[in-house]
Amino acid sequence: MQFNGKVVWITGASSGIGEGLAYALAKKNCNLILSARNITELERVRQNCNAETKILPFDLADFDNANENVSKAIGLFGKIDVLILNGGVSQRSLIIETDFSVDKKLIEIDYLANVALAKAILPHFIQHKYGHFAVVTSLMGKFGSPYRSGYCGAKHALHGFFDVMRMEHQKDGVNVTMVCPGFIQTNVAKNALTADGSKQVVDDEATQNGLPVTVFAQRMIKAIENNKFETYIGRKEVLGVYLKRFFPKLLHNFVLKTKVR
Repeated sequence: MQFNGKVVWITGASSGIGEGLAYALAKKNCNLILSARNITELERVRQNCNAETKILPFDLADFDNANENVSKAIGLFGKIDVLILNGGVSQRSLIIETDFSVDKKLIEIDYLANVALAKAILPHFIQHKYGHFAVVTSLMGKFGSPYRSGYCGAKHALHGFFDVMRMEHQKDGVNVTMVCPGFIQTNVAKNALTADGSKQVVDDEATQNGLPVTVFAQRMIKAIENNKFETYIGRKEVLGVYLKRFFPKLLHNFVLKTKVR
């Protein structure tokens, strides 16, 4: 798959991974649509993109308006070729301390909002006999870690849904790439929800020492170009995927002995 001339829609594009993807894809002669809640930050990213770029601000959690938002997005360039589902929120709280409203919010933002957009744009992809979903999940969608129960649940759910999306609509020219980041140098930890739903605010050492966003963006783009079903991007933490598959008890004991927060 070549990005040249494609219309690419990125959610969560006002910072972090989404912002990095916007800059990297702008160099590949794409037409970009950037979405997030923060209009000011979206405009800042747009101005820094050396490509035809438009913004479509909306709240990902407002998934009842997914059909309307998809129609608006299609109207900006007349079509969508690639939808990068990147928007979401993380978590840092123990199960016993976490209010159920936080679990609900994580499912709504990290799972249902992405499903809603995917289902809304699917008829467009089928009509044009081409479309590519690139879904930014997490290594936490493949194995678990303390303090991230609701987040892990939502990310695991994404894999179940989009694996079936690929199976059911490959015949219609619809492709799906699941992208699983490890620790990436973003504000994900600062913005993570705590037990009462407030933001953690402070960063953590693992995130600070993670991959630079520029490196992650290039690896993700390559995975999409190669039409990979699934890719794991990070440092040594990606080994957890293979430990989970072949030595689940070893992973369990290793995580328990590791300082996680």
